[in-house]
Amino acid sequence: MSGIDAKRVRTRHFFEAKAAGSPISALTSYDAMSARIFDEAGIDMLLVGDSAANVVLGRETTLSITVDEMIVFAKAVVLAARRALVVVDLPFGSYEISPEQAVSSAVKIMKETGAQAVKVEGGVERAETISAIVTAGIPVCGHIGFTPQSEHALGGPVIQGRGSGAENLTRDARAVEAAGAFAVVLEMVPAVIAAQVTRDIEIATIGIGAGPDTDGQILVWQDAFGFNRAKTARFVRHYANLGDSLLDAARAYADDVSARSFPAAEESYE
Repeated sequence: MSGIDAKRVRTRHFFEAKAAGSPISALTSYDAMSARIFDEAGIDMLLVGDSAANVVLGRETTLSITVDEMIVFAKAVVLAARRALVVVDLPFGSYEISPEQAVSSAVKIMKETGAQAVKVEGGVERAETISAIVTAGIPVCGHIGFTPQSEHALGGPVIQGRGSGAENLTRDARAVEAAGAFAVVLEMVPAVIAAQVTRDIEIATIGIGAGPDTDGQILVWQDAFGFNRAKTARFVRHYANLGDSLLDAARAYADDVSARSFPAAEESYE
């Protein structure tokens, strides 16, 4: 059941959901078929994440994906989604040089995809960038805690916000809020810290590996639904085993072809 009661989800509904205590559901999506299904299911936000580099393109990190590649995925999702808010990641290298570069990248994505918002990684150090994009009329979702585009600088997928890091995380959240973001993703953060940040700011928090007390939750769909058959993070709950199902189906098809039992008469034309 969706946490947002709207025929078409807008950024303002995130503020309303937080105020009402209605949890926000979000999933990644990179293609029209998955987007159509998730939209029908009532998912509130579809994120065209730079994680497409991993789960679609098979790359080790997200760092190499480009704006043009993100646009291809985002176009498909936007065409299929009728209700969900579609947010697109600004990929690594498309916004770090200057706020002007960030606005240019965000404008290109919005114009060419029809998406409703972009997502930017970083806290205090990205406040000016977020503000510039918002001033240009483009909604921004922030992303703090573990930020995959900074994986090498952070020393790998390390939990953020422990000990003295909690104060830094709070500063980041407040900076993102002050810069004008409508929501912020909290990734790989201790649950108690994520809960405190959620209470401290007025914009919605969307957790991934951040405990149950954020305003919403997001997962990479290939992880949550078992399409990714590799080991997944501790914070992933498995709702299906689509990878095993697809493997079984592909084997059955190969067997039928080998046995010449497919196609049968009813699958052939006279």
